[in-house]
Amino acid sequence: MRIVSICVLFLSISWSSLAANSADSIDNFTKAMQHQAGFFDFYYDSSSDKVYLEIDKLEQVFLFQSSLPQGIGSNDIGLDRGQLGDTRLVKFERYGNKVLLKQLNTEYRASSVNVAEKNSIDEAFADSVIAGFKIVSSSQDAVLIDYTAFLLSDIHQISQRLSARKQGSYKADTSRSGVYLKKSKAFPKNTELEALVTFGGSKPGQYVRQVTPDPLSISVHLHHSLIELPDDKYQPRRFVPFSGFWSMEYQDYSVPIEKSMSQKFIPRHRLFKKNPGATISEAVEPIVYYLDPGIPEPVMSALKDGALWWDQAFAEIGYKNAFQVKVLPKGADPMDVRYNVIQWVHRATRGWSYGSSVIDPRTGEIIKGHVTLGSLRVRQDYLIAIGLTSPFSDDAELDANTDVSKQKAMALARIRQLSAHEVGHTLGISHNFAASEYGRASVMDYPHPFMSIKKGKISLENAYDVDIGEWDKYVVAYGYQQFTNTTAEQQGLHTLVKEARDKGYKYQSDPDARPSHAANPSGHLWDGGSSSIAELNRLTEVRKIALQNFGVKTIESGSTLSSLEETLAPIYLLHRYQVDAVAKLIGGVHYEYESKGDYPKAKGIEVVAADVQKEAIQAMLATLNSEFLSIPKHIIQLITPKAYGDRRSRESFTGRTGITFDAISAAESSAGYSLSLLLKAERLNRVATQSEMATGTPDIAYLFNRLFKQTIKDGVDKHHKQLSKRINYLVLDQTVRALFQESLAPEVRGAIESELVVLHKWLKNNNRNPDNAAMARQLEQYWHLGEWKSQFSVKPLPPGSPI
Repeated sequence: MRIVSICVLFLSISWSSLAANSADSIDNFTKAMQHQAGFFDFYYDSSSDKVYLEIDKLEQVFLFQSSLPQGIGSNDIGLDRGQLGDTRLVKFERYGNKVLLKQLNTEYRASSVNVAEKNSIDEAFADSVIAGFKIVSSSQDAVLIDYTAFLLSDIHQISQRLSARKQGSYKADTSRSGVYLKKSKAFPKNTELEALVTFGGSKPGQYVRQVTPDPLSISVHLHHSLIELPDDKYQPRRFVPFSGFWSMEYQDYSVPIEKSMSQKFIPRHRLFKKNPGATISEAVEPIVYYLDPGIPEPVMSALKDGALWWDQAFAEIGYKNAFQVKVLPKGADPMDVRYNVIQWVHRATRGWSYGSSVIDPRTGEIIKGHVTLGSLRVRQDYLIAIGLTSPFSDDAELDANTDVSKQKAMALARIRQLSAHEVGHTLGISHNFAASEYGRASVMDYPHPFMSIKKGKISLENAYDVDIGEWDKYVVAYGYQQFTNTTAEQQGLHTLVKEARDKGYKYQSDPDARPSHAANPSGHLWDGGSSSIAELNRLTEVRKIALQNFGVKTIESGSTLSSLEETLAPIYLLHRYQVDAVAKLIGGVHYEYESKGDYPKAKGIEVVAADVQKEAIQAMLATLNSEFLSIPKHIIQLITPKAYGDRRSRESFTGRTGITFDAISAAESSAGYSLSLLLKAERLNRVATQSEMATGTPDIAYLFNRLFKQTIKDGVDKHHKQLSKRINYLVLDQTVRALFQESLAPEVRGAIESELVVLHKWLKNNNRNPDNAAMARQLEQYWHLGEWKSQFSVKPLPPGSPI
């Protein structure tokens, strides 16, 4: 017994000595380094430009978030300042002399209390080790790793993105990269690390060349956030299709066999009342968003006003000041996960704004909202307002006194709405593209500016909404209303959805609105009005007046006449999105996001009425008329080739006349867009199917008979001879090309071929017109060779979205 006691004492002393030596080893190793204590302590060695991370939480699960605090500045490349990367559920694991950072698989789970059952799921599906580190020192409770190589790695997949966009071949160059200590900090619940990373490459593309001083060297900043998991007081809220929220989902293998394995829940911020029983109460912790201090006035105030609209929705469900907007404190890092941020981002060209979030993948809890607003959007809206109203004088000397306050007001009104829209995404809310059909019911739609005609002039009053919408209030109630217990929550959410349906709220999100072949006549981007046809007719009148007034009064003194072309584009194409809405009536079907039990009798789908479809076809064909497509001569005569120092851009039209403005090709582009919508394979297939399902709906013969009659068979407009000829050739070309769409049904292809046979006979009978004879020969050659030999490719439109 004495010998055993001595041995135990000796071993105890030995382990204690080793632990002390190891602790001294970490202290000695980091003695000359800068130390920051926090969720994970880190040390910086300035002599070697290395950062060391102290891992005292082996096997502890946490969140890892990557981001891009300083980007490339090109909308086409899509690597913007402030862009969030993936949110990963991870943990550090030790394997001998190294530590691995493992990303856990959150797509497949077991909610069972049976540990063996949980383990069986973990063992069935792969995890992903995203980084490996050698241990450089250790203590009894922690290990120290060299984190530098991982911090300087391409965690944001910049190389892959540049390659995918054909912008060159690049890889991270550590010799031209380094730890950015200014933005590397540690806090009790999060550690933030940042680096400047340079990507060296070859064969740079045009977008890289446009935005970098040396296109062979692209230097950006990459940021890592290591975040403590939230506590378990947050409860996920279930997703239903009509909730208005985005959906998060995982497969639960432990649910009873009769239940669905798919578990869906919504993303949202944590929000509780200080006094849950009170009708109105402040929040335990309000949702606070911080504005980028670099935003200039008056844009800063406009963005704040728009974001604060959401407080109206929270007030509706009994919260006082639950949603707040402030300016980011001096010295605060916008990438720090403790701050919800509205960031003002510059690019070489106008582009999309977006709202992203750091979300706990286990529960859907939003940890951080991050809004990216493109700074050039407000300038585009101002340009549209100027183009619509042409407010300047014929006398250049008088321009200095021109009042453009209404045009600026319209641009700022748009940026308010945009701020509210993108913040809405970071609250977990999805698009509702049907909301514009019932009184601007949601800021989560894409709004087209509403222009009215007063006394023969275009008015910009009421161009954009000035408050949160009724749909938005409902969605916030679904996501953020506090209930006393689970049963009350289930009943309350069911009641909210039922009341929203009873009020006639419509809801269509991206999958049912964005595709050009979408079927639901509700839900469009950039449209307006309860009737898409009536709104197209109204916009046509607005467009007509704007074009009549367009000219030297549209530009300021000192602006080149050649710059009129880019100002003209959004005015000439003012109808483009409303045409998209009208097209969806043709072969369209009404439907909702309906679940069993939403109505006493299931509604399902309903084919758009036959008379409405025929009216829609006529409205679409009206956009092919030469009178509609023609650009007034006074405009054509004003637009010169590009002045020396100016250059063509993506905002310019593309033409066939060299350096001069090509008005006929501009018309071709517009007509080509209308035809591309009308002749979509999926739409034509639905038209053919519906002609048998619903009595009186147009069939393929009806559609093409009207198309050919109003264009090719209508002859040449004597006032616009060349333009009407161009459109006729375009119609034939696009019709034949429509036959080669992969998804076109074979019987529909046959029906279109039959209509072309009829057209060919008409062309032969009217071959005194040389254009008719030429088109007849083209069809004969097509049938003889079995392929369409036309070298005619429609000129593309200048970009419209985003407006």
